[in-house]
Amino acid sequence: MDAQRWNRIQELFHEALALPESSRAAFLETACGADTGLREDVLAMLAEDGRPSVLARDAVEVAGELLPDAPPIATIGPYRLLSAIGRGGMGVVYLAERDDLGSRAAIKVLPNAWISAVRRERFALEQRALSRLVHPSIARLYDAGILEDGTPWFAMEWVDGEPVTAYCARRQPTVKSRLGLFRSICEAVQYAHQQAILHRDLKPSNIFVKADGSVRLLDFGIAKRLDLDDDTPDLTRTGVAVMTPAYAAPELIRGEPATVQADVYSLGVILYELLAQAPFVASTRRTADAAALMEPREARPPSGSPTRIEGPGRAAWADLDVLCLTAMHEDLGRRYRSVEALSRDVDRFLRDEPLEARPDEFRYKLRKFTARNRAPLLAAAAVAAALTALIAFFTFRLAVARDAAVAEAARAQRIQQFMLHLFEGGDKEAGPADKLEVLTLVDRSARDARLLAADPAAQADLFQTLGEIYHSLGKYPQASEMLDAALEKRRGLPNKAPALVAESVQAVGLLRLDQGKLDEAESLVRQALALAGSTLPKGHPGIDAATAALGRVLTDRGQYKQAIEVLEEAARLQAARAAPEQDTATVLIRLADAHFYEGDYDRAEALSTQVYDMYRRMYGEDHPRVADPVINLGTIASQRGQYALSEKWFRKAAEINRDYYGPDHPETASSLRGLGQALASQKRFDEAEPVLRQVLAVRERVYGPVHSGVANAVNSLAHVAQGKGDLVLAEQLFQRAADIYRKANGDEHHFVGVALANLAGVYLDKKDYARAERTLRGVVVRFQRVLPEDHFDLAVARVKLGRALLGLGRREEAARESSLALAALAKTAPESSWVRSAREDLVAARR
Repeated sequence: MDAQRWNRIQELFHEALALPESSRAAFLETACGADTGLREDVLAMLAEDGRPSVLARDAVEVAGELLPDAPPIATIGPYRLLSAIGRGGMGVVYLAERDDLGSRAAIKVLPNAWISAVRRERFALEQRALSRLVHPSIARLYDAGILEDGTPWFAMEWVDGEPVTAYCARRQPTVKSRLGLFRSICEAVQYAHQQAILHRDLKPSNIFVKADGSVRLLDFGIAKRLDLDDDTPDLTRTGVAVMTPAYAAPELIRGEPATVQADVYSLGVILYELLAQAPFVASTRRTADAAALMEPREARPPSGSPTRIEGPGRAAWADLDVLCLTAMHEDLGRRYRSVEALSRDVDRFLRDEPLEARPDEFRYKLRKFTARNRAPLLAAAAVAAALTALIAFFTFRLAVARDAAVAEAARAQRIQQFMLHLFEGGDKEAGPADKLEVLTLVDRSARDARLLAADPAAQADLFQTLGEIYHSLGKYPQASEMLDAALEKRRGLPNKAPALVAESVQAVGLLRLDQGKLDEAESLVRQALALAGSTLPKGHPGIDAATAALGRVLTDRGQYKQAIEVLEEAARLQAARAAPEQDTATVLIRLADAHFYEGDYDRAEALSTQVYDMYRRMYGEDHPRVADPVINLGTIASQRGQYALSEKWFRKAAEINRDYYGPDHPETASSLRGLGQALASQKRFDEAEPVLRQVLAVRERVYGPVHSGVANAVNSLAHVAQGKGDLVLAEQLFQRAADIYRKANGDEHHFVGVALANLAGVYLDKKDYARAERTLRGVVVRFQRVLPEDHFDLAVARVKLGRALLGLGRREEAARESSLALAALAKTAPESSWVRSAREDLVAARR
């Protein structure tokens, strides 16, 4: 066998070794192509590597295999185990399913936990780390517990995907697509760092890509809390096998304290592998041996690898080399200081901008030379500067001022002419200018704005404005076209302003939110906030606007506690800069929404009343902004059982929105939905039904079939059908609402639980108490994960569960649920009809 082939076998062996066993065959099938001999050689090496000597393994691992595992079990908590999908030093992972909810999860179990206190503590640390991390690119923690024999377990999101390297090997994406995936990975790691958690075992097998291209970060088994005291013992220094040497930072292998730069190093290795191949290999699983084999380990630039991907030119490869080698630099002073710094340079590469990290050889030597010869260099520089500064300064400033004034004057003139033309008419088909409708004017403006290609800055401003107008009019396809064009133009300007780019990114993100694309919305808004925070001066209004936008997104995602924290931060930023009153009111109404969904109706009512008074003072009684706090006040009254007051508020909001937007606008539909619910709650079902059917028609036309707003309307119509006694239709509609919520917002969203609780109410009406109990048990567990213990929706679910248990003759359990419900309702909604229901059930249970 020649040396070249042996090197190729080694490379493939180590790349496959980093993948889960289930992914190795597919990876080698792609990598080896028609060379079956090459594939068989690598498979043989993998098989041999899988049979390690007892002497080369950890005592804990050996003891765990010599001693019997926990007896096989079919269920863990509410989960039914389907199959084992992974095993390692930190436990066994099973694929499991919940029959009551029809959802799947990954269950991690620590068998033989009694063998090592260190393993138990690290297992608990992983649970605590996951509980702090709520991010779209990090696998979520669902539940946790301990089996009867003391075996700890926790349930987390099951990610149906493949390692990022296998994904790229199979699909062969472009460089920009690979960097887009890598950027998502960086966002997840940066978020973990913001929560004071280091991952410390970043590698491709811990980063999965789903079929839709979204990324999930897995396995925080050796994560470390940054906010622990320095003298807290580091569990990774025990005898249990830990980090993967091929991806671990040199300082970790040497046993030095971990910092965020250790994760930066691992990200650099992963990026290197996505562009070429794994830069380092390790033939042993023992960290100490790996350290001896891999030091020193200076990587050659990825552009020099024979397996580098095709596509980038010489200049692009020069920047990619800098990205990888700066992230992987052994000298911490010359490595990226944070994941955010690495991400910024990735963004700069994608925008064809110069990197912040230049090739470090010249710069580093120049800095060293300057440090050694500081005094003579300063003297020489002072003489040169004195001779040239005055001439250069005034010449440059005059030229810049002249050019800026000319450009600004031309831009102002173009926009002035554009606006004059807008209202001059001139379109015979559209009619005279004084008869034109708003939408006709905006459509004509969009057409004319495309003619301003000679002035891209002015054109971008007009695209942005028209896109926001389309958005407010509920014309989402046109809004998307305009806002996407504005963003593209602003990013392409030679002297682009970060504030304008951040504004465009944020506007597109909020549009995606209203379109029901929650993952994309959160990603874009976080990008806007990161860009604003890193480029705008302290106190700039763009920072608190982006912060408030993130709070709104988190509210719609059901992450109410985080949303409240973010929105309160936006309010603090506004107070610090003495923001205009209308900006303050916008943040306060979003904060009221978050408090309402969190279950704090008093705080939500106080904020909504404050904004209501502010808007009336600023805009008058009939402005559409006034309708927002009015809708909030109507919803709060409905939750408290004050249905006549709720009807009054919603009729006012519907009148305002209908007069301003017309009958077929989503804002009008929002107020009409509340009105329909208030009528149904008063058992005026014949009045409520046509109103709610109109709401559903508008939302399906504007949003499409899969959107949270559509599910809301379906849910309200189901209540009407239930009230009219049509239980078959009610069951179908509640099930449809739950399905839409699940598709639009994700299975763990609080609204899914609301729809399932409503569905269980139909089972109660049918006296199918067993089915109602099963469903409501799952709803209570679901709500306990995401809502406070005294939340209104959790209390209502307990009322229904108590009634189901009463129907089954289980009086003690029924009394317990009814008592818990009463205690919560006494705090949140003492006037609600659910209070009376809970009391009646409690009396019946104790009779």
